[in-house]
Amino acid sequence: IDKKDIFNNQLQVLNQYTPENGKRNNRYDVTILVNGLPLVHCELKRRGVALKEAFNQINRYGRESFWADAGLYEFVQIFIISNGTETKYYSNTTRYAHVSALNKTNTPHKIQSQSFEFTSYWADAANNPILDLVDFANTFLVKRSLLNILTKYCVLTCDKNLLVMRPYQIAATERILERINTAVNSKRQGSVEAGGYIWHTTGSGKTLTSFKTAQLASKLPYIDKVLFVVDRKDLDYQTMKEYDNFEKGCANSNNSAAILKKQLNDPSARIIITTLQKLSSLIKSDKDSVNANDNVVLIFDECHRSQVGQMHVAITEHFKKYMIFGFTGTPIFTKNAGSGKNPNLRTTEQAFGSNLHQYTIIDAIRDRNVLKFKVDYVSTMKTKDLNDNEKVWGINTDEALSAPERISNNVAYILEHFSKKTKRNETYQHSVIKNVSDVAKSNKNAEERSKIAVNGFNSIFAVDSIPMAMRYYDEFKKQQESLPFDKRLKVATIFTFSQNEEENDMGNIDDEDPSSTDRLDASSRDFLESAIGDYNQLFGTNYDTSSDKFQSYYKELSLRMKNKEIDLLIVVSMFLTGFDAQSLNTLWVDKNLKMHGLLQAYSRTNRILNSIKDCGNIVCFRNLEEATNESFSLFGDKNASGVILMRSFGEYYFGYEDEEMRDFVRLFSAILRMNNLLSAFDEFTDDKKLLTERELQDYTGLYITIRDLLKTSDGSDKTKESILDNLVFEMELVKQIQINIPYILGLVKKYHEQNCQDKELIAKIQSSINASPDLRDKKELILNFINKVSPEKGEIEDQWLSYISQEKENELKTIIAQEKLKEKPTRAFIEQAFKDGHLSGMGTAIKDIMPNIGLFGKAKNLRA
Repeated sequence: IDKKDIFNNQLQVLNQYTPENGKRNNRYDVTILVNGLPLVHCELKRRGVALKEAFNQINRYGRESFWADAGLYEFVQIFIISNGTETKYYSNTTRYAHVSALNKTNTPHKIQSQSFEFTSYWADAANNPILDLVDFANTFLVKRSLLNILTKYCVLTCDKNLLVMRPYQIAATERILERINTAVNSKRQGSVEAGGYIWHTTGSGKTLTSFKTAQLASKLPYIDKVLFVVDRKDLDYQTMKEYDNFEKGCANSNNSAAILKKQLNDPSARIIITTLQKLSSLIKSDKDSVNANDNVVLIFDECHRSQVGQMHVAITEHFKKYMIFGFTGTPIFTKNAGSGKNPNLRTTEQAFGSNLHQYTIIDAIRDRNVLKFKVDYVSTMKTKDLNDNEKVWGINTDEALSAPERISNNVAYILEHFSKKTKRNETYQHSVIKNVSDVAKSNKNAEERSKIAVNGFNSIFAVDSIPMAMRYYDEFKKQQESLPFDKRLKVATIFTFSQNEEENDMGNIDDEDPSSTDRLDASSRDFLESAIGDYNQLFGTNYDTSSDKFQSYYKELSLRMKNKEIDLLIVVSMFLTGFDAQSLNTLWVDKNLKMHGLLQAYSRTNRILNSIKDCGNIVCFRNLEEATNESFSLFGDKNASGVILMRSFGEYYFGYEDEEMRDFVRLFSAILRMNNLLSAFDEFTDDKKLLTERELQDYTGLYITIRDLLKTSDGSDKTKESILDNLVFEMELVKQIQINIPYILGLVKKYHEQNCQDKELIAKIQSSINASPDLRDKKELILNFINKVSPEKGEIEDQWLSYISQEKENELKTIIAQEKLKEKPTRAFIEQAFKDGHLSGMGTAIKDIMPNIGLFGKAKNLRA
């Protein structure tokens, strides 16, 4: 495939291909060939059929026939599934496994398990989903778009897993590349106008987006270096490893300022990963460490925490021709900017430039790319001065918060509710790292993975200080002493020295450095040494608080959390930002959180994994309700809590309306099927029909209304959509009930012959319209016609044709006048659209109908 000139590739469409030599004679719907190879496959279902049926059918093809005929269908990169109403796409990750299987056993490969949760909707740059198949085809399957996705926006990881980027990731990458190109052409390097920031919510895949951005930017002929800068030392290893996962050896990390300097002057080191601390150290010690004429792109991870004060000034002064970009899930706005030292660098926009693209938590939850949160506020303490049933939240003194009784009660609560919160009774297959200790002791990507059965999920306990972490750790040991060993939770802790809390008015979570244990006070370090000793005994390791061993302990602990080998990890600030573990579903909180720090911490729990993990659980032992709502409002909108948070127990438990809809749909579907079966018998006369004609129409109207309600949910009530999971609407049988325009016109004629007095007849007309999928959207048009028609004016059918022709003409004239369109080409364009069945966005047709605009005039009326 030609990646440089994408139009130097030939595309063909193959319909209804049936492979030979498979287990079954499967017939594939639509395949797109690129230079003869099947790279895109579409599986289509009728409207009304559940979308997941198409997904399951592709999985069945993988088991039964994709490997047949030389296995060319294993080369498919992208699968598309659609039922007409809804369309999604996802990547194929099976090719490498197929080759390995053939080499080892010479037997057909069975497809590795896919998860429907990881399929994606296509969307425009404003994150509006493009669901309808025709609309999807007119955007995603345009030759330029499709070839760009195949050649630029797919990533084959070093584990041979293929990832296809989501629309918001592609949009963000293209916005940055466009800004780089504009900055270089207009010679704006070295200014804030040359950069910008990407606001993509936590958990939406910023690392993949930043990797692709860095990779594509490094290939631009006029870019000399791309620096990816992380602002925490503990993220250096993690980010390097993730970059290395995407493409082995694509990036160069470094352990010292001297190595960083060498890489900056090495033309072959195109992408460099470094920490903010190392970069700052180099700038301070060596003013000539970089060529002033180099065009340098700097990409900052989680830029809400970096680039403040003098450090930002030093970096931007050092790189003369820089273009600086930041990624963040929680930007700094004026409201949460705090009181930084430099008033000109307080907000993300001041430091990085304009917002190039945003994808908020509202968008992510709507698209099901992250889960909702379920937040519980629990007080385990009461005071004598208040009624027994009243929760106590005003105990904000250190003495009250650290009271032994309160800590004991909180631990008891966690032990009592842990199994339910983390779903220990549910079993699923989880991908784990087999050689955890070996990987932790090396920066090399030496992971071996396997899938094992695990029970439930694990959790993090965030506390507000090192002394509190120590007290809670001891209390867990104390309360679990009486339990059998196999019934005890595996509890671990980690903390290091952190800076003072001067930035906490911004909502920052204190930055803990994994290499700074030597700055802990003696008692804290001794306690940490003892806790690591417990860990060593549990896992047969040999770690301590010395610099090198502690960093290995941090890495191994991170991997064991991802493996779900640790049940509960007690932290102060570490692991609350930048840490991703799909097996993590619960955060226990005894710490004041707000603004972006709150959302960052909560977001550790809401990564998509499988259907068992249905939400991120947050249990607050402090009253964070106001702070939670404020944070969600800031990073979503004022109504965000209604979308982001799960509803209460009562709302779900007493949601009989949903159950009633489900029962009605099932029963009426059965009646439609039975009605269809019996209609083949001569004995099935009117007196033996299951429902009268009127009842059938009324129930059909309600049936379609429920279907429309569930199908067109705007995201404010996801539980409505969940009802569809096991419901199949028999829309083909609905359409067999012949309610069409001639039928309606017959009723209209009868209504006027009775001098418009039969109210039952007008009700029948309305119910008939409601019962027709094709006529519902024409209801207002038809009812208006009833009031205008007159038997004296001629045949009803002729009046109808004249009426709709005049209404069509009136609508067209209004559009032409309002939009100031050219009348003749507009009429030709509309006529062609009616012939095609859709509005075409291809070619120059749209441009030709637009009003003339002067060379220097404002294009106010020119809209896409």
